[in-house]
Amino acid sequence: MVAEAAAAELREACAAPAAERVVAELREACVAPAARLNEVAAAMEAEMRAGLREEGGSNVKMIISYVDNLPTGNEEGVFYALDLGGTNFRVLRVHLAGKDKRVAKRESKEVSIPPHLMSGNASELFGFIASALAKYIASEGHSNVFDDKQRELGFTFSFPVRQTSIASGTLIKWTKAFSIDDAVGEDVVAELQTAMEKQGVDMHVAALINDTVGTLAAGRYNDEDVVIGVILGTGSNAAYVEEASAIPKLEGELPKSGNMVINTEWGNFDSSCLPITEYDQALDEESLNPGEQIFEKLISGMYLGEIVRRVLHKIASQSSIFGNVSHTKLKTRFILRTPDISAMHHDDTPDLRIVAEKLADNLKIMDTSLDTRKMVVEICDIVTSRSARLAAAGIVGILRKIGRAVPGDGRRSVVAIDGGLFEHYAEFRKCLESTLVELLGEEASRSLVVKLTKDGSGLGAALIAAAHSQPQH
Repeated sequence: MVAEAAAAELREACAAPAAERVVAELREACVAPAARLNEVAAAMEAEMRAGLREEGGSNVKMIISYVDNLPTGNEEGVFYALDLGGTNFRVLRVHLAGKDKRVAKRESKEVSIPPHLMSGNASELFGFIASALAKYIASEGHSNVFDDKQRELGFTFSFPVRQTSIASGTLIKWTKAFSIDDAVGEDVVAELQTAMEKQGVDMHVAALINDTVGTLAAGRYNDEDVVIGVILGTGSNAAYVEEASAIPKLEGELPKSGNMVINTEWGNFDSSCLPITEYDQALDEESLNPGEQIFEKLISGMYLGEIVRRVLHKIASQSSIFGNVSHTKLKTRFILRTPDISAMHHDDTPDLRIVAEKLADNLKIMDTSLDTRKMVVEICDIVTSRSARLAAAGIVGILRKIGRAVPGDGRRSVVAIDGGLFEHYAEFRKCLESTLVELLGEEASRSLVVKLTKDGSGLGAALIAAAHSQPQH
């Protein structure tokens, strides 16, 4: 054992300069000082304005959500949500009890979608969902609440949709594991409504939303100063409250509230001022959607582990620090996940034992020295810090667009954030928050609050259904 350790030390001592060079180049390529981040924020704001001017005017789509009333906390009654975004869907029932009691009761049921329905036809998929809704309602027993009125449902549909009103939108394309051709170009709300009628479900789809708009609504329900909702998880997106009069592409008369929630789809943002490395370029070229979702590929949880793996693979190809590459799993794409790099980044054991375990278990890299493990932690830190700093710059771009948290603006502004990257990766969260202070300045950042806000796709959808189904107080 001692001999093996000594051999590892010797091997790494010889290989260290090459490895250090790769890390130094990475650090240089990922550097994102405040001046550069201000350029990113300005570019984000410019793309947002272009996207609001005309359809297709920007790589940031700026989708009009048709949500013009966000929940106030006064909502009362029982409302439902259907959350469809992956291989399972959820049905929720939420009892809202007004200003003082808020959410009096919340129940939900998760249902797995049989794989054959994900590539069958639309009527089969929506028929299956409607039958699950029928069973869920039947399990409630008789309720006098709905003797003289329909049940109201908020529908979270996490696929690209061209929205045409608060409760209608045509499917642009399926993503993830779905490929139901006859649903593309169809109104997903009409499909669901038809399927529910066939099942005898007396329910009205009050709103069609995505999870980011839902996060904004769930945040606003608990805090009236919430103006932006952000997802920082496997994917990334942001939604915010815009003045309806500032949306040139909005047709028809302006909503009474004067406001409109915009789903930015900021994951597709791209700009020459983004700090992009050779690893990002290779990852993008090999991805399912090359040239698209560039911002998301730099910041979201889906990709951080993969970027770190690519850096480690380059080090292994230029030095013998990890031994023989063919004996490791360094060539296996997406074998390092973001929870793995988070665990390594947060390793506070004196000998970085967790780093050693992750390298051994995930990548089959054995017998690393402490110096090598420190280097791996530094790589995690470089990649994650760039991600958090860019996410902060995106948020600052939106704040500047709506004149919030800028010098002279004394209003309290709250950003509601959901997603595992923000919730579980403490170093990411700390870096994001400190970068916001750095970019906004001490004074302006005092009026800014960042809040973890969970279950926008479930609770948020029910709340939007409530806000759009009854007279506003």
